[in-house]
Amino acid sequence: MLAPQEVAENISRVRSRLDELSSHHVGLIAVTKTWPRVAMEIATRAGVDGLGENYAQELISKVGEGRGDLAPVHFIGGLQSNKVKSLMSHVDIWQSIDRSSLLAEFGVRYRARRDTDPTLARPRVLLQVNTTGEQGKSGCDPADLDDLRAAAVAADCEVLGLMTVGPTDGDPAKTESAFRLLRSLVDRHGLSECSMGMTGDYERATALGSTMVRIGSAIFGSRG
Repeated sequence: MLAPQEVAENISRVRSRLDELSSHHVGLIAVTKTWPRVAMEIATRAGVDGLGENYAQELISKVGEGRGDLAPVHFIGGLQSNKVKSLMSHVDIWQSIDRSSLLAEFGVRYRARRDTDPTLARPRVLLQVNTTGEQGKSGCDPADLDDLRAAAVAADCEVLGLMTVGPTDGDPAKTESAFRLLRSLVDRHGLSECSMGMTGDYERATALGSTMVRIGSAIFGSRG
């Protein structure tokens, strides 16, 4: 059972910690996956900067009830090309773009919609980088980032920045190395957003230059 006051207090607590760790504003994305739509509404009223969703059908079901005054919706999970069309009207920022074939689909879908609406804004994306070197982990290899960014530009996407996920085992040294690498890549490419840090490692990420953290359980508690 979600308690709005408790959620608001948790958001305030995380926000205060972000302010302590960084001299610049760090975007707080409340990860609402597996929670009902009311969680999105509660977090929005509590002042989060965005809402993070991982699953296409769940997002469509929840946001499809009507956008209302919801905070911007970020898609942060693994994305299949065949889901882009159905998600385009529901997602404000795409955080998990990690391959050229996916970007090609964005280009096709965006241009098709732009033909009927010339004022349509370009898709806003963060390119996901695998900074841990873990096999099978989402994200492009750092060595392939130049090519991925070129593919994003060719697809008429607006590249806001980069995103990564820390090491699966949570090792502090590996986590710091992964976050330092992403921050250096963001700086090298002259981008504005550096999305790194979740509930278990957002403090370290913020201290290392994150501009956007994705927080679930520290806001909503355990789902089970």
